[in-house]
Amino acid sequence: MPKAKIAITLDKKTLARLDRLVNERIFPSRSTAIQEAVEEKLERLERSRLARECAKLDPEFEKAMAEEGMSEELSEWPEY
Repeated sequence: MPKAKIAITLDKKTLARLDRLVNERIFPSRSTAIQEAVEEKLERLERSRLARECAKLDPEFEKAMAEEGMSEELSEWPEY
């Protein structure tokens, strides 16, 4: 995937922690560490958003909808 360069500002304490991870070879570079951190954070936010949206669903209504669709299709299924 193509990449784009950006500039970020970090406080000295965070940068020192980041550099320690790079020096310990946990990450090959600052760039890789930051990219992985941003990706992980975005994934967590997306999962929590999905969980919030799922919590809004009415389980009884969803079950009824699923069963309604299943009952119509069952007569069309071949016998095995």
